[in-house]
Amino acid sequence: MRFTRPAWLSHSGDKKDYEVYSCHVSPDGSRLATAGGDGHVRIWSVEAICNAHDPNYDKPKQLASMSYHSGTIHAVRFSHNGRYLASGADDKVVCIYTLDPNPPSHAATFGTNDAPPVENWRIFRRLIGHDNDVQDLAWAYDTSFLVSAGLDSKVVIWSAFTFERLKTIASHMSHVKGVTFDPANKYFATASDDRTIKIWRFYPPGPNSSAYDMMGNFILEKTIIPPFVASPLTTYFRRCSWSPDGNHIACANAVNGPVSSVAIVNRNLWDGDINLIGHEGPVEVCAFSPRLFSQHPINDSSQPGNLSTVIACAGQDKALSIWITSNPRPLIITQDLAVKAMTDLCWSPNGAHLFVTSLDGSIIVVSFKPGELGYEAPFAENEKSLAKYGVRRGVGVLEGPSSLVLEEMSRAGELRGVEGRMGALMGDGAPNHGPATNGTGPPLVNGSVAVPITNGVADLQVVEIPEEQHKKAQPTVDPNAAKLEKLKSRVTITQDGKKRIAPLLVSSSGAQESSLPRSRLMASSTSVSNDAPQTILDLSKPFDGLPPGGLQSLLLGNKRKLAAIEGDEDKRIEKRLALASKDGAVPILTNGADGLLPARNLAPQTGQQPTPEVLRPAIVNPNMAVSPLRLGVPKVRSHITRTLLTEGTSTAPAAMNGATDLEPPTNAATQTSVIFEARNPTRDREPCRVSVTKRGLPIWQDYLPRSVLLAVCTKSFWCVACEDASIYAWTPSGRRTVSAMVLESQPAILECLDQWVLCITAVGMCYVWDIITLKSPHPPISLAPIMDAAIHSMMDHPKPGPAISSARISSEGRIIVTLKSGDGYAYSPSMHVWQRISEPWWAVGSQYWNTTDSSIGNIGSSSDQASDGSILSKVSAGIIPFLERSTTGETLARGRAGFLQRLFKQLLSREGFEGFESSVSIAHLENRVAAALMLGAKDEFQVYLYMYAKRLGAEGLKAKVTELLSGLLGGIHEGEAGELKAEPLALTESDRNWANHSAFLCGWPRQELLKRVLILLGKNRELQRITVPYAHALGVADEGDASEDVMLP
Repeated sequence: MRFTRPAWLSHSGDKKDYEVYSCHVSPDGSRLATAGGDGHVRIWSVEAICNAHDPNYDKPKQLASMSYHSGTIHAVRFSHNGRYLASGADDKVVCIYTLDPNPPSHAATFGTNDAPPVENWRIFRRLIGHDNDVQDLAWAYDTSFLVSAGLDSKVVIWSAFTFERLKTIASHMSHVKGVTFDPANKYFATASDDRTIKIWRFYPPGPNSSAYDMMGNFILEKTIIPPFVASPLTTYFRRCSWSPDGNHIACANAVNGPVSSVAIVNRNLWDGDINLIGHEGPVEVCAFSPRLFSQHPINDSSQPGNLSTVIACAGQDKALSIWITSNPRPLIITQDLAVKAMTDLCWSPNGAHLFVTSLDGSIIVVSFKPGELGYEAPFAENEKSLAKYGVRRGVGVLEGPSSLVLEEMSRAGELRGVEGRMGALMGDGAPNHGPATNGTGPPLVNGSVAVPITNGVADLQVVEIPEEQHKKAQPTVDPNAAKLEKLKSRVTITQDGKKRIAPLLVSSSGAQESSLPRSRLMASSTSVSNDAPQTILDLSKPFDGLPPGGLQSLLLGNKRKLAAIEGDEDKRIEKRLALASKDGAVPILTNGADGLLPARNLAPQTGQQPTPEVLRPAIVNPNMAVSPLRLGVPKVRSHITRTLLTEGTSTAPAAMNGATDLEPPTNAATQTSVIFEARNPTRDREPCRVSVTKRGLPIWQDYLPRSVLLAVCTKSFWCVACEDASIYAWTPSGRRTVSAMVLESQPAILECLDQWVLCITAVGMCYVWDIITLKSPHPPISLAPIMDAAIHSMMDHPKPGPAISSARISSEGRIIVTLKSGDGYAYSPSMHVWQRISEPWWAVGSQYWNTTDSSIGNIGSSSDQASDGSILSKVSAGIIPFLERSTTGETLARGRAGFLQRLFKQLLSREGFEGFESSVSIAHLENRVAAALMLGAKDEFQVYLYMYAKRLGAEGLKAKVTELLSGLLGGIHEGEAGELKAEPLALTESDRNWANHSAFLCGWPRQELLKRVLILLGKNRELQRITVPYAHALGVADEGDASEDVMLP
């Protein structure tokens, strides 16, 4: 062990040495960055420091010096990929630097004795988000984000891709003076003068993540209090450290009775009974060595055995202590190593050198001989220790030029997304509503409208406009102009009685849409979609049932402010809501565009009521007395009405006899209502009258012997269910398409879509018919398997089972059922079994469960729209999001969300469940992919498949990746030279399973899916040995065109 203090290694100024507050070594171990009171960040050569004792060493010592701060710099940290260097100072700014490969263009700073710079470090970003000094910085281990802590009691998270502020955490009650990251990349810890350490759980943000996406991220896992109850508040830092095996946290400035100590906190349980005692004063900084050590030399044939960690501690007593976990006593304690208190410690990546900084301006290097701390274990042992926590890191080795091509293509897609988001933030991607040739409107490009797509990428879609419409274009009137004028001239009365005009933010005064991209993923052929509610239920549209942030935000609370309400300058409504929530009550609020609004009572219904007067209950069928399932039968109402809206731009109904009576005029611009009405008799032995009218004129009329319970309609037929368990159907002109269909019991649910009709009877039997072809895709099936009939029938006393909350029919005739328990089911005709697609288990266990996530919003609304203006899309494209939204709503309504989350947290803290969250998330994606394939949801299948492939690549699951690639293209065989070659596949229609030999899978060409999956996996070097042969077989690696437009979710 050797202590070295080079005389030139300092922050010297005008006749004095400034304090040095921080130091850090680059990941490659070649550079040492220091920060001091002179406002400079200096970068030194580690090789020159280690050879300071050699008088013949003549290479440059100081590599660069940056002075972009206006005050004392407290923290400096290299990113783990070596690309960035971050510094934080008392000017409240965080600076990000990058190394420019070009030589420096300037000499030494004028008026200083610094040597000319050797490396060209330039400032890349200035991050402004703190209100006081920045005390500490830390990068995530995957360099996905940066965390800064300051004396303003705030913790700020910055994206490492766009360097925008993702989130500000203000949970500490005093100065935050330390940050450290979990090497498994799942937690980070913050230490504060409020005498607590808080553990935060996070999910690494993606390149396109925004502050909106991170609302449910960075959740407080645990607050650690006991070791710091009496800790002194005189320390300048509280820099903690996480062990390289992920098992422990060394917490500075702890106390054990009256003695200062370093508390060792265990992972998962977040407690500990180990204290490192040996310092006479408070400990300000702790640092674990990045390497694991063994007591015996490790060879290729020998086993490492029990591995130990090494930790260094320093503080106000000017002493340095080094501990090894295999020894209860410290390895060494050096007294008076510096004149003043020590501020920071940093190990070299190989664990052979320790750098110490002090307030006396000295920078000390402690060098260890081989075997002095133990024998270094290879980095693979670190990965093995972290594997139980579900981590996988490592750059890997390139398998060849083809691997590099795949990696460049994969990163090119992510880079385009980041550049598009940055352009949108700067206003480049905002729609330009400047004056056009005729009036105001979108910009014209050769007679076409350029429509921006809000997906984080500044692409344009050109929509042709007919010449007649182009000439007749009229100026558009902004509906919000009057409201904005009122807000601009709103008069408020101050406390002293003076009248003032309330200021209006410039960002909210523009009537145009925000340039920020929405969290939405569009299909490959995108167009502007209309999110307004339609007359007919469209399950492919997103549902805003949850606030921003999804389930976590609703459970933990919504911190949005109330919107400004006209006439409420005294904030009476806000005070009333605050008073109502004092006793734990939750006021009902509406999530508006400008903020929270108090919920309003519904206006009283006028005109014809949707639920008319009930005449009597329906006659109960005797079959229900012995049936294991008994559903409620609708009551007999006096009259039932159904309205079918036809538009001038809609398609004509199916070609049937007399269908022209219902066809709308070709030039109609307004909607026309076609009303179906069934009037049940009020006296016995009278028939039920069924009639259809259009614009008040009767079209056809019919009579039925029994009362009507339910009625549905589409543009192709009318259908009713009667009290005697019979079903009738008519064409739009009133011709009966089929004789009365008699069922075993009264119908309880009747639904329709396109040509399909779904009927669920009171005994739980489901019937599906195609009214156009007069066929059924499968025999009647029972709801007993999904209603837990067997479980409830074996109980001593009758107990109600889960009720049906909704039943739907998809565009392919699939039965979709949701239950009050939160489960969502779909029937598979090919397998003759019910499949559970959604359940509360995924809602709290999966990282991909979020109804406002871009992966399930508007994924099929654009590609399925017809060119003739039809607003209906395939319902199957939105079945999975519909079922998951129903699960979320039912789980919250039944109050099970809190219980499930507590159970989930308890499982995460138990030994053996470290990979529980990752496994459940992957299983959820696999469930989504399988459900989309069974339902034939083309757009959903593509999105979920890409999400699944990206997660497999991030986890490094080689077996599943191999199985996925072989399943996507099963026609690959091994040639004579051992290379993979692609066989031509047959163009068949059976594309709903992985094992078929069709050229398509769920409507997508297999080779196209495989090509994009290969590009997604291309950046994972550990998997390139698997992906490169497939890339050669498809010719992806031979193209070498990284600029090809590839849509990456």
